[in-house]
Amino acid sequence: MTQYRLLALNIDGTLLRSNGRLQPSTKEAIEFVKNKGIYVTLVTNRHFQSAKKLAKALKLDSLLVTHGGAFISDNLDKPLYEKRISEEMTFNLVQVLENFKCNIRIIQERFSIGNKKRIASNLLSKSILNTSDSMFYPVQFVDSLGDTLRDEPVTAMKIDIHFKTTAEKEEAAKIVSEAFKEVDVREFPTKLEIVKKGVSKENGLRALTNHLQIPIEKAVAIGDSEDDAEMIMSAGLGVAMWNAPFEVKRVADWVTRSNNQQGVAYMVKEHFRKQQREEFLRKIKIDN
Repeated sequence: MTQYRLLALNIDGTLLRSNGRLQPSTKEAIEFVKNKGIYVTLVTNRHFQSAKKLAKALKLDSLLVTHGGAFISDNLDKPLYEKRISEEMTFNLVQVLENFKCNIRIIQERFSIGNKKRIASNLLSKSILNTSDSMFYPVQFVDSLGDTLRDEPVTAMKIDIHFKTTAEKEEAAKIVSEAFKEVDVREFPTKLEIVKKGVSKENGLRALTNHLQIPIEKAVAIGDSEDDAEMIMSAGLGVAMWNAPFEVKRVADWVTRSNNQQGVAYMVKEHFRKQQREEFLRKIKIDN
């Protein structure tokens, strides 16, 4: 039986219920697996401060993989790993995107800044009223992002762009993909995400396991969304939530219950109950 040494957990749709709450059984399962000597981390699209708040609730002091793999740290001021879009490229991307009717949001580890022009109420809600923002993470809106960045340049972990129509989104994606080879452009029905080339949850997890000197084959990864799929495939044991899309479940080694049916707690206790601490196994080996 493989001795797994690390457990990587997505947050939204995996650790948390659909109402955004953490179940007591999930907290108990995390404590259970920590007591087995397993390193537990969170791998999430959330910004670091939001992930850190949840980590504290779970009594985790581990390094966290945040911003979809762009920022890895246990401390806001001293990241282990970060991949940013440069100040110049962030400015140039904004210059192109402001030609479209869209809401642009530049996301950093400490704050986000967006344009407030042409924002329909539904786009505004999609852009800022999400579970990963809270009062301790400043969200600013300005009339012109281009003018603001000219005066105060910033780097970006990610740029989110919401469009009114799919056609506009597709046109913008084509232009950005052709003009900016140093970034990856991810498409959704009426949204684009732009990140530094190579940023992904899988690569973030690999960077963490390399740092910890834990083979990725000794990692268990649990997730529910399409951007968890590569991480699930790469881990020694990849687990999909029941609420995950079919494509994600198809590549997983194990499909557990949904996030509303204690899926993480069920999987962790079912799989790890027979695994002993490595210190105990070494002691048995020495005694024999």
